[in-house]
Amino acid sequence: MGKMKDVTIIMDDKMGLLADISYILGKARINIESIASTSVGGKAIISIVVKNAQKAQKVLEQNGFRVSSGNILFVRIPNEPGNLSKIAKMLVDGKIELEKLAQVSIDGEHVVIGITVDRPRKAKKLLAEYLVENISGNGARKA
Repeated sequence: MGKMKDVTIIMDDKMGLLADISYILGKARINIESIASTSVGGKAIISIVVKNAQKAQKVLEQNGFRVSSGNILFVRIPNEPGNLSKIAKMLVDGKIELEKLAQVSIDGEHVVIGITVDRPRKAKKLLAEYLVENISGNGARKA
């Protein structure tokens, strides 16, 4: 039994995106273990968990998808002053070094930020409530 890995796809939000992704992966015989998605500022951020992340990433990229895999965590926070510093403080308090930070998308209500840290597993636990892969209120999720 291989270890599960997550792959994140960032695309312009459009009808049928989840259907396209699941079709492409199914055709390549890659089983999706779980999927979560959110949409912010016209961008869809879709996190999928698969056994073979490298193969999934390759197949998706060959089909024109923008894919991220590895130590990047995607957090969705309310678009209000002070929320980014709250996330940064949680990382500092957990002795996790923030290596890179990039705004992925923004709308009136939320911001999605991609962060790279030195200890992704610990950061995932600390930031669990903000992780795109754990947000099920605005998207599909399968256990």
